[in-house]
Amino acid sequence: MTSQTDLAALLCSRLCHDLLSPVGALNNGLELLADESDPEMRKRCIELLEQSARTSASKLKFFRLAFGAAGGFGDRVPAEEPKELLQALTANDERLTLAWSVAEPTLSKPAVKVLLNLAAMGLDALVRGGTLEVGAESRGGTTEIAIRAAGPKVAFDPMLGQALAGRLPVADLSGRTAPAHMVQMLVQEQGGGVQHAHTPEALVLGAVLPDGEGMIG
Repeated sequence: MTSQTDLAALLCSRLCHDLLSPVGALNNGLELLADESDPEMRKRCIELLEQSARTSASKLKFFRLAFGAAGGFGDRVPAEEPKELLQALTANDERLTLAWSVAEPTLSKPAVKVLLNLAAMGLDALVRGGTLEVGAESRGGTTEIAIRAAGPKVAFDPMLGQALAGRLPVADLSGRTAPAHMVQMLVQEQGGGVQHAHTPEALVLGAVLPDGEGMIG
């Protein structure tokens, strides 16, 4: 199994990759603003800067909870936190629709991390837009998580599936597959399981986590 240091480095690579676009847009917008004198164009530049700043902040908050130790010092996280993060990530893309079906007021930290990372995989799969359905339910001491991404074209890298199943060799891990590997580790440590099913029109990701004490971050 990959070391915690290696996994952290790969997750940082994923974070940097996802932040490169909005941060680059901020830089480009500032350069345009410095050279632009037309009031309408300056207004448009400022609007783009504000959008890029919101996107950057949303992604940082998302990764802080999905990868890091956010959510306070308790073992539970209000379900509104991951909901708001996913709403922020989908708000600026009119092709995406978020359907949130989590009735639980709180979720364990491992469950939140698994939910967010699986949801991110679902969003990445919607290359032409579509609907991301997110559901979670706790019963009998177990939390069940279900993510469904459906749209006109749904892409899913088979290597992500291998990582979720724990079958991807450590040497083949990358920033793209590291989150799936982390999900597999979290679920395994909790004594649960994770599964997926993919067709050209839909991707279904599911996880079952017993409400144990072990967790990462």
